[in-house]
Amino acid sequence: MAAGPWQQEEPVKRTWTIIGVANVLRSLRWYQSLLGHRETTPAHDDWAQVMDADGTVLLCLHQWGTHDHPTLASPDRALPGNGLLLFFRVDDFDEALARARSLVGSLEQEVRVNPATGTREFALWDPDGYYVMISALA
Repeated sequence: MAAGPWQQEEPVKRTWTIIGVANVLRSLRWYQSLLGHRETTPAHDDWAQVMDADGTVLLCLHQWGTHDHPTLASPDRALPGNGLLLFFRVDDFDEALARARSLVGSLEQEVRVNPATGTREFALWDPDGYYVMISALA
């Protein structure tokens, strides 16, 4: 049977970005606050997922040094976030900006219009040293 216009012809794929963190619960609460999500309990002490309202995984948080993942062994082996930009597109930009200002003393990059996308954005550092960019959807 041929796929209709509402059906996908290719299998669905999702990326789960996983970052090493010092404290899973602290990081989960920080990202939930930044993104305006309700607080949830992590699945495990060493693992949590930040999920959108529809269940889409936005970010995974993994305790440094647990399990045998070589790239999550220790933040002493490489700086957290080296080569990584956590980039979130949000539909409540002004509210996200207010939430961000309540989480950090100052933003790393104040609000600006990205010349490539034409959308407003700002940047801040998370508690584990990851660079986080928040961009308006439109």
